[in-house]
Amino acid sequence: MPDITFVTHDGERFTIEAESGLSLMENALNNSVTGIDADCGGACACGTCHVFVEATWLSAIGEADAMEEAMLGMRPDRAEVSRLSCQIEVTDALDGMVVNLPEFQM
Repeated sequence: MPDITFVTHDGERFTIEAESGLSLMENALNNSVTGIDADCGGACACGTCHVFVEATWLSAIGEADAMEEAMLGMRPDRAEVSRLSCQIEVTDALDGMVVNLPEFQM
């Protein structure tokens, strides 16, 4: 089980033992991580599971598809390291990953 750390906008850290095979969003919800709203339940239809992935981890999670890009395009706080956590499948290769949560999801 990989350890993944979520950092809220105000600096609170949640390090969880994530379950491989589930999405990053599902792992966050299963571990009561503050700041992942997931209003659409992981259907890539709302953007409320937005995270900022540290740049060193981008190659490990792969690129966003067209649907995710469309949802991210509606985020006023989008950055080059923005991803939707519902679209990131957790694998053992993500052990140690750190993601930051946007202010708008607090």
